[in-house]
Amino acid sequence: MTEPLKRMGTERREQLLLWLKSESPLTGSELARRASVSRQVIVQDISLLKASQEPILATSQGYIYMEPAGQAAPPASRIIVCKHRPEQTEEELKMIVDYGVSVQDVIVEHPVYGDLTAPIRVGTRKEVDDFIRKISSTQAIYLSQLTGGIHLHTLHAPDEAKINEACAALENAGFLMTD
Repeated sequence: MTEPLKRMGTERREQLLLWLKSESPLTGSELARRASVSRQVIVQDISLLKASQEPILATSQGYIYMEPAGQAAPPASRIIVCKHRPEQTEEELKMIVDYGVSVQDVIVEHPVYGDLTAPIRVGTRKEVDDFIRKISSTQAIYLSQLTGGIHLHTLHAPDEAKINEACAALENAGFLMTD
């Protein structure tokens, strides 16, 4: 009797992978609606998929299926160090994406846990708005609040010039740390 349930779970997880590979990010609620199960079932399914080495990442926009390692690197990438107050996060992120640069993550150095990295994956103003709305609606704190506002971002862009322009704007705003 448990065999049909197991098969349904396997089939459901295969369908989740298909959805994520074709149109991620997708929220847990959206996946639950599509699969006609609870969000908690989706969370469990995603955990099982991750445990079986599927490259799924949970982000503020939803679950993302990451392409396997060995995929071509972005044309330009740089890690930068920034410092600002929490209420300036939206301004910082929009300043970056306005130059055609995407923010992949935020990294802070925690005194106990070491480097903590969280995916952000924003490349448009709408994605920044969604990220800020998610932080506000959950009353979560920004990771940079753990380190007095100091944090790193990994930036990706079509070329180095775009990253240079974004960094110049961040420096003019007093957000970029260079020393």
